[in-house]
Amino acid sequence: MFDLSATGWLVVGLCGFLVGVSKTGLPGLGILIVPLMAMVLPARESTGILLGMLILGDLFAAGYYRRVAEWKHVLRLLPPALVGIVAGWQALRFVTNEQLQPLIGLIVLVLLGLHYGRMRLWGEDAPIPTHWGFGAMLGFAAGVTTMMANAAGPVMVIYLLAMRLPKLAFVGTSAWFFFAVNWLKVPFSAQLNLIGGASIRLNLLMLPIIALGAVAGIFFLRRIPQKAFNTVIQLLAAAAALKLLF
Repeated sequence: MFDLSATGWLVVGLCGFLVGVSKTGLPGLGILIVPLMAMVLPARESTGILLGMLILGDLFAAGYYRRVAEWKHVLRLLPPALVGIVAGWQALRFVTNEQLQPLIGLIVLVLLGLHYGRMRLWGEDAPIPTHWGFGAMLGFAAGVTTMMANAAGPVMVIYLLAMRLPKLAFVGTSAWFFFAVNWLKVPFSAQLNLIGGASIRLNLLMLPIIALGAVAGIFFLRRIPQKAFNTVIQLLAAAAALKLLF
């Protein structure tokens, strides 16, 4: 299927578990998965394989949180996100594995830096613009980054923090937004040969692990201090992204 070492399979399995956790419990955790996948698989192929894993995770999350999503936010972000997906799709037509790997690392670091800067300089309660242009800008950014690197999680986190959503509504809205966005990406990814028979078989192989992660995510959401956990995840994601750059 794929020429992976034992360590490579362990990393892919860990990513499958983290996909489930990120979808049902800790959305910020998703940023760690992107550089990990690109470290053990060719960068372009890793985006297609991860897309399938994310879609499987979306099924659990969207089903579990179907009654708590804030649909007005999902519908507000989808049109600019679709434009961003098209832009990212066009860019991927000209990007090689060698170019995409450091690009993924750079995207992750920039998004982490923006989030850290906001928290450091203004604090969690700092006002963020809620003008329609703010949603359009972040929706477009989410579309581009999710199409090119499956790395739109931090963008969505910034938007939902600005909307001051309760914890369950936060996770539910994120789950349904990505459920829609990831399916919108499928035809574009297929056209670029990023998904196919081999990637789908690998995705199905990871299904039990993703399901286990989804159950764990529900458990974590209710019991683990979010702030401390997010700090650790951001540090791990930064370390993985630096590995991709160098």
